[in-house]
Amino acid sequence: MPLPAPYTALSKVLYHNRMLAPLRFLWNATRGHRFTPWRSEYLKWRIETYSGRPAESIDAPEFFRFLWRERVPLIRFLLWTGDFAARTRTPS
Repeated sequence: MPLPAPYTALSKVLYHNRMLAPLRFLWNATRGHRFTPWRSEYLKWRIETYSGRPAESIDAPEFFRFLWRERVPLIRFLLWTGDFAARTRTPS
């Protein structure tokens, strides 16, 4: 059954909103670990490849230290994901 027209229009606006793209990335990146993101193998791997710190040594305090220490580049990255998503979905 197709969705009603107003619902599909609203979902398209929300899906393409630049400010929601970072939230969408975080939601997808923490799949399975929404309330304990430091246990996410994907995020631990990303931190390991970015910082060189072994993934096995990343616990909650280290996770939040990393977020605070790297907050400016992380925010820049999240905004970039929004720009990138918008460009890839814009018809040429």
